[in-house]
Amino acid sequence: MTRTHLLGIIAMAAIVVASNILVQFLYGNWLTWGAFTYPLAFLVTDIMNRVYGTAAARRVVLAGFVVGIICSLIGTQIMGEFGPLVTVRIAVGSGLAFLTAQMLDVGIFAALRDGKWWKAPLVSTLVGSTVDTVIFFSIAFSGALSFIHVGTDVSWASEVVPVLGMGPEAPLWVSLAVADWAVKLTLALVALVPFRIITARLRAA
Repeated sequence: MTRTHLLGIIAMAAIVVASNILVQFLYGNWLTWGAFTYPLAFLVTDIMNRVYGTAAARRVVLAGFVVGIICSLIGTQIMGEFGPLVTVRIAVGSGLAFLTAQMLDVGIFAALRDGKWWKAPLVSTLVGSTVDTVIFFSIAFSGALSFIHVGTDVSWASEVVPVLGMGPEAPLWVSLAVADWAVKLTLALVALVPFRIITARLRAA
């Protein structure tokens, strides 16, 4: 394993740890601070994929997945005002969403690798981010999936409210998912700049 591969793993681990901590703090009504750090995981994966290939990218993803599991296990043991900081459903949703979305990102990036420089990172991140949002919020908060862990109370997330406070009415978790998804799509576009700069420097090194 090269020094740069190790740096990629450390960067992914740092993003996962930071996101697991920052997700505990609200930003406005629909987001947590973790929504702004987690999408950077796609940037790390895509940089590794572009410079070192799919095998290296998958190693970084698996490292992030392991760190995420550890964070979730720790979170389930820490009690907050309303119970464990991380419920079983959140732990399952987070792990499954991360692994599925990131591996999908790696595959799509590889398929589009030979196109225009921006196409592979943009498309793979957009698709991966969408899948990540759908899997996580559905598993973590949807009443239809309460069988995953009957003991988890997600009644608060099922409260029917206007989407983002102004749209059609839907369960609260839908607004949370839409806001999260919007941030991911925005950062997917913004991340093209550092992606271009970092990959150019690493390939020239």
